[in-house]
Amino acid sequence: MPALKPTAFAGTIRWIGRVADRDSSLRAAPLDEAELTFAGIAGEAHGGVTRPSCSRVTAQHPKGTEIRNVRQLSILSAEDLAEIAAAMEAERIDPAWVGASLVIEGIPDFTHVPPSSRLQGPDGATLVVDMENRPCHLPAAVIDEDAPGMGRRFRAAAAGRRGVTAWVEREGTIRLGDSLRLHIPDQPVWGHLAAARRG
Repeated sequence: MPALKPTAFAGTIRWIGRVADRDSSLRAAPLDEAELTFAGIAGEAHGGVTRPSCSRVTAQHPKGTEIRNVRQLSILSAEDLAEIAAAMEAERIDPAWVGASLVIEGIPDFTHVPPSSRLQGPDGATLVVDMENRPCHLPAAVIDEDAPGMGRRFRAAAAGRRGVTAWVEREGTIRLGDSLRLHIPDQPVWGHLAAARRG
C-alpha cells in the first residue's frame, strides 16, 4: 500500500529566489527557473546535504552539530504572504525580503500542510516538506531597507503564516508557472499529539 497519497491540491509557482550570501543579506534574488539538486538550489546559501544545527533544534543537538539539511528551501504561499502584508498594514510583502526560495499559489492553509508531504513538479522534481518555518527577526532589516519602519512588524504578523522548510528528494528543474502537486502521508494524526505538546 502506498505511504503517500496524491491529492487534487496543487500550487502554481509564482516566484523563485536564491540567497547567494546569507552572511551579507537574507535578500533573495529572483529567478525564472532553478535546478534542484540533492543539495538544494544551486548557489543557494541555505543549500548543502548537511548543515550545522541551529537554535531551532538545540533540544536535540548542541548548536553547531553537523546534521542532515532539511532546511534547503523556504517555501511560502501567495495567500499567506497577502495575509502577512494585511496584518502588517503593508501594501505587499516582497518574497525577496524574507529570503524565499519559492512562492506558490493554490494550496489552502499551506503553512500547515502535514510534515513529510511532497510537492512534485512536472518533470518529477520532488520536494519534501520538513515542517512549519517559524518566523524570526532576520527579515526585519531587509524589509526596512525598502519599507522603513515595517520590519519590526513582520515576526508577529508572520506567526502561523511563514510557510515551510523543505529538502530535495528527487532532482529536476522547476520554473515559474509550473504546478507542484501535493502528496500527503497516508496516515491519521497521532492520537497523543496534544499530550506530547503539553510536555
